[in-house]
Amino acid sequence: MGEEVKGGDFSRAQRREYRRKVQLCLDVFETILAQSTFETDRPLIGMEIECNLVDDDYQPAMTNREVLASIADPAYQTELGAYNIEFNVPPRPLPGQAALELENDVRASLNVAESRANQSGTHIVMIGILPTLMPEHLTSGWMSESTRYQALNDSIFTARGEDIVIDIEGPERLTLQSATIAPESACTSMQLHLQVSPADFAPNWNAAQLLAAPQLALGANSPYFFGHQLWEETRIELFTQATDTRPDELKAQGVRPRVWFGERWITSIFDLFEENVRYFPSLLPELSDEDPAAELAAGRTPQLHELRLHNGTIYRWNRPVYDVVNGRPHLRVENRVLPAGPTVLDMLANSAFYYGCLHMLSREDRPLWTRMSFGAAHHNFVEAARHGMHARLYWPGSGDVTPDELVLRELLPLAHEGLRQRGVAAAVRERYLGVIEGRAKTGRNGARWQVATVEALQRRGLSRPDALAEMLRRYCQEMHSNEPVHTWAVPA
Repeated sequence: MGEEVKGGDFSRAQRREYRRKVQLCLDVFETILAQSTFETDRPLIGMEIECNLVDDDYQPAMTNREVLASIADPAYQTELGAYNIEFNVPPRPLPGQAALELENDVRASLNVAESRANQSGTHIVMIGILPTLMPEHLTSGWMSESTRYQALNDSIFTARGEDIVIDIEGPERLTLQSATIAPESACTSMQLHLQVSPADFAPNWNAAQLLAAPQLALGANSPYFFGHQLWEETRIELFTQATDTRPDELKAQGVRPRVWFGERWITSIFDLFEENVRYFPSLLPELSDEDPAAELAAGRTPQLHELRLHNGTIYRWNRPVYDVVNGRPHLRVENRVLPAGPTVLDMLANSAFYYGCLHMLSREDRPLWTRMSFGAAHHNFVEAARHGMHARLYWPGSGDVTPDELVLRELLPLAHEGLRQRGVAAAVRERYLGVIEGRAKTGRNGARWQVATVEALQRRGLSRPDALAEMLRRYCQEMHSNEPVHTWAVPA
């Protein structure tokens, strides 16, 4: 959910002081990068899974407070919507059989959480956008009880000065206005973390940006919002529009959106934090008592509270993370591209594909990003979000290719070799990358299964709302089977 804040009323003096401290933190961060010893002895991977809550009729259940009390596990936290929760998976190393252990641990934890949620008639669903969510669900009582979320909502509308316009084209275009950031709560993702050294951050971030489009094409799982069929991964455009602080005039001036792919390849993690400070005004200017320069001078590692809080309100699809653990600084690439679901197996397959490809692409003697414009990477990203497995992607050496061609011919072999070099057991590689191969060969990801199932149910005579609810019921049944989505049956 991000760092909590103590209040939502920020004075002008507080905003000025916050700007000064963010700049001070940035200066200190530059020194830390040059002088400090970062925690890289045992690089870890991490995962966060955002989930939806539904009732017995598969409609949104605004009950996360009660569900979290029932689960009683600090690994589960609130998210923006009262029908959302987040599961934070403890970090662990990647080699050997660790991924199989991770799959078993995640499934066991989610099964316990589901059984406890069932006590109040609630079910947990891992899906990019809840297909039964409708406008009437977001009129009141939709927001989790959190000072941070209310302050964020107020700050976005203070900056914007007018209602948010959601306008998403697709097979069934959707246009509406919202007086709150409620539509943002519809977007639930899986976030992957990779701990890296300062020297390795830039090549890993650049490689992650390249991979974002193939990730999306393979993993799309959000084709419906408010009953409309939109993009294959509608979550990408919805999240961009639902948090936009810019009225039309600022968009016309080229002001950057807070949900941002970026605009250039980087040479250091400092590039990203410096852009964040230079381009984006504060949304949550809460001050800490820390003097980061004094902490550094005293031989301690500064927390850089203001810089980290600011960074948490800029939603890059691959976000830089600075953290302090046991007194030592560490850096992470936080990959925010993928939707949640459909199954734990599918999500572990997506993770294995990402980590394997990233390892190889970030270590090439002549990196792909030196042969590809950043604009082409961004175009690929949008195309993959719109069209999923039907996208056309540009790839150096291959030209315009379909995602299945790109994955089967180039990226799957890279992923296998990358995981092998990272010490991942052969059985693990075969299990998870076999899922990716099956998805590429069939062309069926979560989005394709959802659309095909709804269309089949509507041909049987169901209305769109009833078809969406029945599809979600079947989805939940298959989700618990843990069989990969490309093998799920579609009604005749």
